[in-house]
Formats: sequence, structure tokens, C-alpha cells
Amino acid sequence: MRAPDWLTARPIAHRGLHDHARGIMENMPGAIRAAIAGKFGIEVDIQLTADGEAMVYHDDELGRLTEGSGALRTLTAAELKRVVFKSTSERMMSLADLCALVAGRVPLVIEVKSHFDGNTRLVRRMAEVLSGYDGPAAGMSFDPDQVMAMRELMPSLPRGIVAQRDYTKDHWPEATSRQRAAMTHLRHAFRTRPHFIAYNVNELPALAPWIARNIFGCPLLTWTVRTAEQRARAARHAEQMIFEGFYPNA
Repeated sequence: MRAPDWLTARPIAHRGLHDHARGIMENMPGAIRAAIAGKFGIEVDIQLTADGEAMVYHDDELGRLTEGSGALRTLTAAELKRVVFKSTSERMMSLADLCALVAGRVPLVIEVKSHFDGNTRLVRRMAEVLSGYDGPAAGMSFDPDQVMAMRELMPSLPRGIVAQRDYTKDHWPEATSRQRAAMTHLRHAFRTRPHFIAYNVNELPALAPWIARNIFGCPLLTWTVRTAEQRARAARHAEQMIFEGFYPNA
């Protein structure tokens, strides 16, 4: 299966079209509505809760954007839906809430967050939710094990790998040295068989995504585009950008 044309047709808003200065927080309903209004694709992150729900949030822990503290995987979905977000009255969404809000109007690109422990419960919940969703959606993860789970549980879902050049112990403490080595240069590609690649814009051009794009026909998304220089680089080396901090004209 090749990646669908809708994946690269429009710029993709990183964690929704958010603007913290205006109280529109990332991965929150307001950011989702703003991206829909702009007809942009939407990239979101999902995290696993203690009771097996998929919640739309980037960080492993509460606190950066919210009141309170605690790891998401130690809290239930009901507890997380009561969390107060700083500078806004909005609350955290589940993946099912997100799908109901978007209702197929723009593409969703869902990044599965991982602790590199082999637990694929989050992908299983994602599969349950998306089985009843008719809109355009794709899944991706840094963790090849999660992408393998998508391949097994959702073979018809476009799947991608999020990648960069290096994976250091400081930035990836939960991954073993073997896991970090396997992630470099897209070495896992013949196991994961991604339909697209999402690569760090600051590290383009790079050989591995070039091979994936030009020899194997995998469209290349690039993240996170914030500056004019990064936008020019994305235009030279990728099919589409995952952006934040500005409003694209096209």
C-alpha cells in the first residue's frame, strides 16, 4: 500500500493550530478547531492511561501545560479529563473525543508515544477507536515496535516512522542501546514497512530518508517547521511539512 495523497495535500498543524499567547493550547479542542478552520491536517500525540484509554497529550507527565503533577500512565481517563489547563478552561480529550470533534473534515496524523517497553496496549486502543472512524487518519511513532503493532492490528491504516539522525541516551533514556541503534538510519524499515517517513527538518537532507523517498517511494513529512529557513528546507527535501508558530498560505 502506498501512502494516500491526502497525507501530503496540505500542511499539517503540529499538535493542532495552537497559540499559547492567545490561550489556544497544543493538542486541545481549540487548536483542533483552528486547524479545521484553516483546512490543515492535524498531528496529535496520544498517551496511554492507567485504565487503557488513549488520551490526546504530548508529555508523559502533567505540569508543563497543566495544573497538578503525575505520570499519565498512572492516572485514569476520568482523572485526566478533570485536569485544569493553564490559561484556559479546556480539558484533555481522549482519541475518541478527538475523532468526534474532527469528524473526517481534515486528515489526522496520530503519533503513538512509547516507553520502549514493548507494551502495545495503546495501539490496541487506537485500533478499537479507529475501527469506527470514517475520516482520513494515519498513525506513526518513533518506536518501531509500535509501528509493527500498527502493521499487525491495522494493516489498512497508513503508518509511518518518526525519525532523526541520532538517538542519544540522554534524550532517549527509556530505550536500550540496542533499541537506539535499531532506530538509526531507518534500519527497521524492512520490518516496519512504513508507508511514509516523518523526519527532523534540521537534519535534512539525510541519506536514509532520501533512499526511502526516492527509491522506495515513501512520502517524506518533516517536523517541526517554525522558521522561514526551515520552510525552505522542507520545500526542497520533503513532500509536506508539520508546522507550528505561523499560518501557511498554502
